[in-house]
Order: sequence, then C-alpha cells, then structure tokens
Amino acid sequence: MSWLTGQVALVTGGAAGIGLAVVERFLAEGACVGVLDRSEGDLATIGNADGRLIAVTGDVTSYADNVMAVRETVDAFGKLDVFVGNAGIFDYFAPLVGFDGADLSSAFDEIFAVNVKGYLLGARAAVPELLKSDGPSMIFTVSNSGFYASGGGPLYTASKHAVVGVVRELAYELAPKIRVNGVAPGGTVTGLRGIEDLGQGQDVLSSVPGIADIMSTTNPLQYAQQPADHAGLYLLLASADNSRAVTGVVINSDGGLGVRGLNQPSGGLELATGAMRIDVGST
Repeated sequence: MSWLTGQVALVTGGAAGIGLAVVERFLAEGACVGVLDRSEGDLATIGNADGRLIAVTGDVTSYADNVMAVRETVDAFGKLDVFVGNAGIFDYFAPLVGFDGADLSSAFDEIFAVNVKGYLLGARAAVPELLKSDGPSMIFTVSNSGFYASGGGPLYTASKHAVVGVVRELAYELAPKIRVNGVAPGGTVTGLRGIEDLGQGQDVLSSVPGIADIMSTTNPLQYAQQPADHAGLYLLLASADNSRAVTGVVINSDGGLGVRGLNQPSGGLELATGAMRIDVGST
C-alpha cells in the first residue's frame, strides 16, 4: 500500500516549483489533493490524476480564499488530513540599505502577508477539518533562510525565521491532536517570484544566469537542488504511519549547510579524484 492511500491533502502554492513536486508525490502515493494557487500554473502537466486533483484559484493572503479552498477540497474528497502551507515569494537579496522608508514598509507588508500571514490563515482555515481526521498533519515550507544569513535579503530571511516560530508555536498549540512540522529547502532551482512592490513580480529565480552553478557551490554536497529532491520529506511528515511521533520539527533539506566548512564547503572534494590517500592502519 502507498503511504497516503485514502488521505486528502491541501497544498497552497501547489501549481509550480516545490509545491508542484509535493502534489505530484502525494498523488503518486495515493492521496487526493486540492491546490490553492493564484493560477493553475503547471498542474496541467500532471496528466491523468484519476479525479484525485482539484485546483482552486485564490489568494493565500485572503482568509476567505483559504476557507474556500478547504471547503472545495472537502466537498470533492470528503475530508482533509494534511495541510501544506507552501506559497511564498522572494526578495532577490534586496539589502536593507537599498531601501528608503516607504518602499521598505510596503515590501515588508507584501512578503510577510504571503510568507507568514498566508500560512497562519491557511492553518486556521484547515484546523476544523483536520480535527476530524484520524492522523492529521500540517507541514510548512521554511527555507535555509530560516536558519542562516545570506539566503536572501533581510525581508525574506526575517519571514522564514518567522515561519520556524509558526511551526513551533502551532506544534504546541495543536498538540496532541495535530502534528505540525516544516521542511527547510536549500537553494533550489524553481520559478520562485519576487516582491511586486519592488518590481520583482515577474522575476523568476530559475532564470537568473548561472543560478544552478551558484547554488551548487554553497553546500557540502555541491548540488543545486531541484523541487523533487524535497518532496519525499513532505511525504514522510504527511504520513501518520511513518512519522506519528514527529511534531515541532523542521527538517533541513539543504545539502548540508549545517556542516559547511570555514575554508571550503566540503571536506571530501579530493575523494572524487582519488587524490586523497586514506590510511586505514596496519593489522
């Protein structure tokens, strides 16, 4: 039996990027999935989902739209077991000193509305239905910027640190009924868009020249991550059978940033060339 057979999930920002990869993985594991997004995006690329996929067009910063997404998912599939808060925007490394007072204030409001308020609104809308489930779970997309500097500018970094707080507080408040966890992807080649108020609304992270090479040099695994690389962790946290004792946890899926060396990201670079001689000692 697949891990999510008979389960129903709602994913915000599920029409592209990491969200789409999560939707695809959940479907492959037997779940029925509702998606809340501003557009249907790449959902058409999924193909035949045997009636197990619905798309709800809406704005995650609207409580009414979150309620609508929950209602339409439950109307279509009869219940809700998993809520994934994933929709987000980026600040494209805009530094503090690059702002004047007015644009800093409006950009802050925009990114926190999507990256933080949107998660809280979605969670609040989902709670009543999740409480009816036998093994409910909430999962939030964090980021390496929830733990480290320089993964974005101060607005994005602050918003993702806030999401870590959301995970921990809701894990406490909703225990023992609902498990709440997060996944913190590292640099991932996606279509993540920027802050519209800064003129970044049409910017796409994956179109930045050389972005994969830049990302691959920052982590010990020397790997620019793809959306599908993270989807299995969402699957694990969604499955009550496989993570029943896990709550209040953020899983880092970032190529090992926590063990990045001071002199170079990876200590075993020479292993790939055979240049490092390993002395196992004499017997």
